[in-house]
Amino acid sequence: MFRSVEIALIALFVMGSAVIVGAVYLLREILQIHQWGIIALGVLIASIGLGKILSHIAIEPLKEHFYHLDRFSKETLHELNLPVNTITANVAMLRKTHTDEKSQKRLERIELAATMLKERYNELDYMIQKQMEREVVATFDLARLVEDRVAFLSALYPSVHWSLDLQSRKVNLDPIGMGKVLDNLIDNGVKYSSSPPQITISLVKNTLTICDKGIGMDEVTLMKIFDRYYQSDKTMAGYGIGLSLVKRYCDRYAIGLNVQSHSGEGTCIQLKFKG
Repeated sequence: MFRSVEIALIALFVMGSAVIVGAVYLLREILQIHQWGIIALGVLIASIGLGKILSHIAIEPLKEHFYHLDRFSKETLHELNLPVNTITANVAMLRKTHTDEKSQKRLERIELAATMLKERYNELDYMIQKQMEREVVATFDLARLVEDRVAFLSALYPSVHWSLDLQSRKVNLDPIGMGKVLDNLIDNGVKYSSSPPQITISLVKNTLTICDKGIGMDEVTLMKIFDRYYQSDKTMAGYGIGLSLVKRYCDRYAIGLNVQSHSGEGTCIQLKFKG
């Protein structure tokens, strides 16, 4: 679709340029109009008309494409939400009839998998809303959000040793996006730590610090970590877009972002909030 639009735009631009040149020749050589003011006015009118035609050809296919993409995304989200809720509801019912320890552990794993699907659902919905500039900014307690994300990630990483020192701190941000920032930073700390991982999180005044005792990074890696798709270790799961999203969120909300790391000594990431 976009290839045909590109060809049509190029062809129209060439024809439009030829029409403008022809109009100048007609006014000067045939109609013997030598006042450059009149010629410039004629060229301006022709350019405006050509610009409107070009914009219509360029924008209409894009509008139609994004309309169908938006509709498809919303329909897909709806279809994802239904089975996840069905799984969760049935797990709750099975818990009442399957009380032995083995069954309970299996149901916990199913419930955790459903929760992870729900998280992906929320992330996709968030990304769609973000693309449409529909972020919801609210005032919330950052310490409570950190506790909620750690509680969720603790179920995914039961071997992690957590150390939390959190002071209550009200912030006015997009809470869903902030949750994704925390998830990415903590998840990276866990992935790049030796076993058992140790994650330390502190929130003092307007500074949130997330530290691990993992493999750390050298100066070359530190210069690249916020590049989209960059991964210092290709064997790790993921696509290298997490930290680029973190950087973009921090830039959007004027959050100071500082990374301190040394090879073999771990990494500390500081987020400094306004106020």
